[in-house]
Amino acid sequence: MRHFDAIVIGAGQAGTPLAKKLAEGGKKTLIIEKRIVGGTCINDGCTPTKAMIASARAAHQARSAAALGVEVSDVKVNLPKIKQRKDKIVKSFRGSSEKGIEETKGLELIYGEAVFTEEKTLTIQLNKGGEETVSADWIFINTGAKTVIPEIDGLDGIDYLSSTSIMELEEVPEHLVILGGNYIGLEFGQMFSRFGSKVTILEKSSRLLSKEDEDIAEEVTKFLQDEKIDILNDVTTDQFELDDKGNIITSISIKGKKLQISSSHLLVAVGRSPQTDQLGLQKAGIKTDDKGHILVDDKLETNISGVYALGDVKGGPAFTHVSYNDYTIVYRNLLEGANYTTADRPIPYCMFTDPQLGRIGLSEREAKEKGLNFKVATLPMANVARGIETGETKGLMKAIVDADSKKILGAAILGTEGGEVMSVLQMAMIGGITYDRIRYCIFAHPTFSESLNNLFMTIEE
Repeated sequence: MRHFDAIVIGAGQAGTPLAKKLAEGGKKTLIIEKRIVGGTCINDGCTPTKAMIASARAAHQARSAAALGVEVSDVKVNLPKIKQRKDKIVKSFRGSSEKGIEETKGLELIYGEAVFTEEKTLTIQLNKGGEETVSADWIFINTGAKTVIPEIDGLDGIDYLSSTSIMELEEVPEHLVILGGNYIGLEFGQMFSRFGSKVTILEKSSRLLSKEDEDIAEEVTKFLQDEKIDILNDVTTDQFELDDKGNIITSISIKGKKLQISSSHLLVAVGRSPQTDQLGLQKAGIKTDDKGHILVDDKLETNISGVYALGDVKGGPAFTHVSYNDYTIVYRNLLEGANYTTADRPIPYCMFTDPQLGRIGLSEREAKEKGLNFKVATLPMANVARGIETGETKGLMKAIVDADSKKILGAAILGTEGGEVMSVLQMAMIGGITYDRIRYCIFAHPTFSESLNNLFMTIEE
């Protein structure tokens, strides 16, 4: 059995840079990856989806160009070429990660599946055959999450799509039914609608985006419906079956009313679950919650000293940037003697529909639940000069501020480049810049961020 100073399980957005930092810090380090370097983000998530969303947006802009006085006679979507471009970008990003690992002295990469056999001991089922047992003083778990497949009658007999396999399609689906109206479902729904598919989204809640404020969710629903996407809420999915033509028949109930939907394709997007069931955590004494997420403290250490969990596998907001921030906390604490924690760190996120939804901090609903003394600023994108000039007026800007201290508590920017505008407010929140200062701040004209002046002018003093 070989012993290392540190072992990292999973070459994702926390695992890869952490392994490199540990090796560069003089630690004999092993990184174990069961599939391919880069994790979900590079291979199946952020990178490929946003590349394809860009193609969908270009198609939509071309079809909508007449409103700006530009007439495009015929818009054709070449899905194989879109996929080829996506694959090239993914390969480039993955190759960069692989090269970084290979060129780091003191760092070894093994492809295989790791299972705990003791507290700090792992057996690796090698992809090339055979197995190897290894141990370490420090072990870092970065195994991520996987698609949840619900137990619905007949689903196992359907050749359904996941968020990974849908990006391998070579032909645009005639009719795509999406099970789940979450961020993944909405991004793919709009994307394939713009590629030319008829799209139906089935959501079990009474509205889309149940964690967001109602006005934000209503605006998202409106612009999706404006693009002829069918959205059904309060849906219970009862059964799947194939008809004699190979179409997928989805049987649903909406408040007791039975319906059947025939489609060519089905995307399952009801959520993700942690990849912990094959790790043998019980043999290492590592505790998890009832959903399988590894329990950690605010320094990301498990109940076993020297064993850490980073990224989606530990629960909480499942975003790449959270995973990366986890890595920076761990390596600075362990290698630089710092004392950083995850407590009270701001969690920005962005849904890449078009327009985007950029979010940071508290929503209006959360501020009410906390009983805070707050004020709300809202500004429709139809009143934003830059939006009017570019013909991009869908959405709204919204901010929650403390009525006493005037500090910004949170924001939702639903509009073109919403993520970028949200980031301006995030920086203000981190720096303690109050909304009254932003109200009179000089921004370059004409930009979307400039309308933060107008947003905060809507608050009555």
